[in-house]
Amino acid sequence: MGLPKEGDTIQIHSYKHNGYIHRIWHESTILKGSKHLVIGGNDRTIVKESDGRTWMTREPAICYFHARHWFNIIAMIRADGIYYYCNMSSPFVWDEEALKYIDYDLDVKVFPDMTFQILDEDEYDRHRQEMSYPQEIDKILSRQMQLLIYWIRSKKGPFAPDFCDHWYERFLTYC
Repeated sequence: MGLPKEGDTIQIHSYKHNGYIHRIWHESTILKGSKHLVIGGNDRTIVKESDGRTWMTREPAICYFHARHWFNIIAMIRADGIYYYCNMSSPFVWDEEALKYIDYDLDVKVFPDMTFQILDEDEYDRHRQEMSYPQEIDKILSRQMQLLIYWIRSKKGPFAPDFCDHWYERFLTYC
């Protein structure tokens, strides 16, 4: 099975633990693709929700997906700085149709000053019961949340000062 290549336009599919589709981003441009890491960019892409509603993203974003980490990171480039939306999720898989992952409800919003807020703990608790998340998922997500917070505080990976500038400049070459 091939991997997405730099310059390819792909879809991103987010699922819930029960296997149902959660959200689809219709177009993201691959900026880096390997079996362990995919970095993509998009701007004003159509997003379709599981209930059929659609909306369009408002700003450019750099998306970071890893095959070994249970989170993905969306860096939204706004006039007043870079905001990050981090989804606790399964590692990504690529199956020629789309980049896919399972969304596990918990999110971390990171502000330009690198302060952050953990979101949707109530949704996680509700879905953990409704969808019978295995206890192992709780353990994995707890460890991965601590790793994500470490990355934020130490400005590692997508939180590094030049990360977004570098990848956004690359994205602009495809626009």
